Amino acid sequence: MQKQNLQTLKGFRDFLPADVYKRQWVKDIMVKTAEAWGFEPIETPTIESYEVFKGEIGEDEKLFYKFTDQGKREVMLRYDQTVPTCRYVAANQNDLVFPFRRYQTQSVFRAENSQRGRYREFTQFDLDIFGVAGPSADAEVIAVNLDTLLKIGFKKPVIIFNNRDLMKDIPYDAIVAVDKLKKIGRDGVIVDMIKKGISDSDANKYFDAIANIQPDETIKTIISYLEKSGFGSEYYRFEPTLARSFSYSQGPIWEIVIEDYTVGSVGGGERYDGMMQRLTGLDMPATGMAWGFDRTVEAADQLGLIPALITKTQVLVTIFAPDLQGQALKAARALRGSGINTELYPDPSAKMEKQLKYADKKSIPYVLVIGTDEAGKNMVTLKDLATRQQSTLAIDEAMAKLR
Repeated sequence: MQKQNLQTLKGFRDFLPADVYKRQWVKDIMVKTAEAWGFEPIETPTIESYEVFKGEIGEDEKLFYKFTDQGKREVMLRYDQTVPTCRYVAANQNDLVFPFRRYQTQSVFRAENSQRGRYREFTQFDLDIFGVAGPSADAEVIAVNLDTLLKIGFKKPVIIFNNRDLMKDIPYDAIVAVDKLKKIGRDGVIVDMIKKGISDSDANKYFDAIANIQPDETIKTIISYLEKSGFGSEYYRFEPTLARSFSYSQGPIWEIVIEDYTVGSVGGGERYDGMMQRLTGLDMPATGMAWGFDRTVEAADQLGLIPALITKTQVLVTIFAPDLQGQALKAARALRGSGINTELYPDPSAKMEKQLKYADKKSIPYVLVIGTDEAGKNMVTLKDLATRQQSTLAIDEAMAKLR
């Protein structure tokens, strides 16, 4: 029989246990921080109607994973979590308490060229506030962003922000071009505008207008909120050329950068009251952000912030001989009952040397052995694989030592 192709599709990934532990570590901090600020979890379907996303993303609509299902309906994989959440809030408004703070972490899909830190399926972690029109809501989301990064351990997180309302007289095509400034420079931005049909003189005029934007009362309110929340000026920066190219972006916009991680921003956000009204018909203020979860994990790992989580197992209970499997099972049950993560070696016929090598490879710190002598005395031998020291003691004493 011909061997199957075992490679994942381009832009999609498998995760080894060690990688999943790293992702879980970062996610746990994000969840705990979000909940500490009063945000609640939601989930939405992986597949949405194409009509939900149609016309809401801008020129990146070419990245949609769109297809026709068996019912001849135009559907697509979730491009982001913001658009479906607008639908969710409208559909469930009678069951939600407003202002509604939401967090969500699921996969999103984009048919783009994959590169370091950028994939076709990736995880986003979103935070949003619905029902508050003033900039204090935007400032709160930004503050949670900073709190999260600092709790992960980043030393140099910075929020770069602007106000898209200050660009209301600038054509959208020009805004999209300016959003590429860091990648292509000023000359590249001007060329991009001209390619979109903007004259040379207008392109320069629009660029200069954006470059000279000054902070307004909305930006000053956000700065005041951050300062009073304990986040000094080293953690934020006003940037007039920050544009955010989503067509639904309005009001305060921001991106999250880690200054000692050079790959790019790890998240961003904006207000999107207008999209909420277009999609749902509700006059519902909304603001929020999305973490590039994969990039955040990569940055934390690259900077050595994630503990060495090879395994969460604390002890391996070995099986000295097949006829002693019952005692090993009882010991494993007692250990788990006391809250100790315990593996029982699954093959009762395996040699002890093989079992010890297994524990060593998985970095399990302790091994528990119940041989013939231990079983006769109702005792166990607990071995510390790091120090190679061992002691024979009662199971209750072993549990106390492991705790």
